Amino acid sequence: MEDRYLFKAKRIDNGEWVRGYLYGIWEKRYILWGMTNDVPNMIEVDPSTICQCTGLKDKNGNLIWENDIVELFGHRGTIKYVCGGFGIGYRKNIDWEEIQSNIMRVTGCENILYACENDNYISLWEIYWNFNDEDDSVDTVEVIGNVFDNKELLESEEK
Repeated sequence: MEDRYLFKAKRIDNGEWVRGYLYGIWEKRYILWGMTNDVPNMIEVDPSTICQCTGLKDKNGNLIWENDIVELFGHRGTIKYVCGGFGIGYRKNIDWEEIQSNIMRVTGCENILYACENDNYISLWEIYWNFNDEDDSVDTVEVIGNVFDNKELLESEEK
């Protein structure tokens, strides 16, 4: 499966996460199509938990999904799809100069960070480009949970 077209969601019948292609809506039911033990399988999922894969991996090699909770230089945020791309949305003000100062330290380059400072959002591709990442990996970002299973991770960031 090509990662950027991959989705995950929680099954209706047992609440477990499953991955696959978003097959569509049938009688107001959402279906993921995937493979189970090399056999094609269609699974009904909870539509409120559907998350699209960004196509990128974090510093540990984990796929990054919409609604994941991630850390970037000690700042926790949530992966969101905004204006045609995925990025990290923050609940509190971020010191963008502090994030910018890490570029030279990590890469040795003087790239300029173009973050949306007013709405506390930074594109994953902006991070990927500025930190000279390769192989569809964002080495400065770490997935630490998701908004469905680990809400407490974001609550600690609000304090």
